[in-house]
Amino acid sequence: MPRHDAILFDFDGVLLDSEPLHCACWAEVLAPLGVNLTWDEYGNRYVGMDDREMLRIIVAEADRPLDWNTLWAQYPAKKELFRLRMRQPVFAPGLPELLECLHKQYKLAVVSSSARIEIEPPLEGCNLRRYFGAVVGGDDVEQHKPAPGPYLLAAQRLGVLAPLVVEDSPHGIASGRAAGFAVLEVNSAAEMPGRLLTYLSG
Repeated sequence: MPRHDAILFDFDGVLLDSEPLHCACWAEVLAPLGVNLTWDEYGNRYVGMDDREMLRIIVAEADRPLDWNTLWAQYPAKKELFRLRMRQPVFAPGLPELLECLHKQYKLAVVSSSARIEIEPPLEGCNLRRYFGAVVGGDDVEQHKPAPGPYLLAAQRLGVLAPLVVEDSPHGIASGRAAGFAVLEVNSAAEMPGRLLTYLSG
């Protein structure tokens, strides 16, 4: 019997490297409000974090008064900007072949802090959505990563008990472990297929 009955993938940084695009979209909509969001800051601090929490930190640490509600009001514009720029997403090399192989043996799901509208269209557009029995987005749960809820919900929807979580961010890794699941840490979407296959064959 396989040691895992499912594989739960994070989205950004695991299936595709879209975090720089998330950062660029946020930077563009926040710049008129006087927020200078750089990739160094975003990549080191906010990857895998719920957007609302990111904005709370930005407000708390700003050197001038900022209003969280005003920043959060830019979220629809950021989401639409991201959707438009993700029309031709770059998924991990070899991902379709990997999913075709894996879905014959494991149940698969995507578990992300991003909204479902940012996850589903790229998967559908590249004919990858059919491999996943569940997609859990940030709008599906009340408590986001690093809380265990997102991964517990995915396991519940798939009806599995021993999934493997594939993650790249500290928040996501903590979420998977808090749910009581095994976690495979990867550094990038490009690295993920090889690392996962090596792990599963080990």
